[in-house]
Amino acid sequence: MTTHSAHPAPAAGTATAPELRQQVLVLYLANSALDSWVVGWSLYDGTDQNSPTTGDSDEPPYDSGLAALRDGWRLIQAAQLIPPYPGHEYDVSFLKHEFLFERIRDMRTEHP
Repeated sequence: MTTHSAHPAPAAGTATAPELRQQVLVLYLANSALDSWVVGWSLYDGTDQNSPTTGDSDEPPYDSGLAALRDGWRLIQAAQLIPPYPGHEYDVSFLKHEFLFERIRDMRTEHP
């Protein structure tokens, strides 16, 4: 059994270890294509630099999932495409085209 840390302490005179925090962006798109427009969204910010709430903006943070990728967000999950049960093609339920993105921020070097 090992007793040392997976991340060794920095040597004297070197930079300190990064303070990484995750941001999660959930985009609901009009269809399954990443370049389709955003119809709903949520942002969860582990950096504690801002606290968005439901309904605090009428404009989505990005026009499409592709725009989020181009701004440095990493796609970590795309919604599974499930065909509707016969006879229920036009039922209204949940938003089907959910995409989860993440961005990692170093709190030592980045500012709001």
